Amino acid sequence: MAITGAFILAFGWFGFNAGSTLAGTDLRIGVVAVNTMLASASGAIAAMFYMWARFGKPDPSMAMNGMLAGLVAITAPCAFVNSVSAFIIGALAGVLVCVSVFFVERRLKADDPVGAISVHGTCGAWGVLSLGLFADGTYGDGFNGVTGTVRGLFYGDAGQFAAQVIGTATNVVFIFAASWAFFKVCDMVMGLRVAPEVEIEGLDIPEMGALAYPDFSLVPSHSGGPLSSQMSSPRLEPAYSASKKPQTA
Repeated sequence: MAITGAFILAFGWFGFNAGSTLAGTDLRIGVVAVNTMLASASGAIAAMFYMWARFGKPDPSMAMNGMLAGLVAITAPCAFVNSVSAFIIGALAGVLVCVSVFFVERRLKADDPVGAISVHGTCGAWGVLSLGLFADGTYGDGFNGVTGTVRGLFYGDAGQFAAQVIGTATNVVFIFAASWAFFKVCDMVMGLRVAPEVEIEGLDIPEMGALAYPDFSLVPSHSGGPLSSQMSSPRLEPAYSASKKPQTA
């Protein structure tokens, strides 16, 4: 379901990336669509190979995060870079999202089970900065009232990269401050964290009144711990028991 959802999201990305040209008669729409596809593909491949090299297995969930990371990263520069740059931007985002996920979980100790901070935050910032690096000067004449096409640092315009750095820093500072204030107020008014037992059991029943995954049930732990999760289907019980016998023997 997660992989299907990621591909549906990827399909929708062509709507707002290519649609951001605001007119089908703007022939740059074709370049935007191709760049979007290339970055998403390279992001998925790069994330897969990174996880494969580091952990010995090609993690499909992280490959999907890599695909989304490539899409996020190419959103800002999609109309201003060539196909080779789009591939590079997506590939770097695919590796960056893997590194960021482990940093957020292990160093920052932030609970981000779907990697949203890494996909949209880290790789979004990388995408904005990449425009200031890879814009090749073939598009954007007159944008924002500025004469001349958009060129990045690698094409001779350090000023564009400086502008992207300022924009990224401004975004981070403002959004962090605004979000911090908003959630502090929410915490004081209605509270943000559920009870510890609800954290263990899951929020399906307490918040929604129905189980999202009825095939799983919570049972008392044999070790004396709070609760453990197991498949409720009795047909899986023998296979599970059999798989444990050689280890105990």
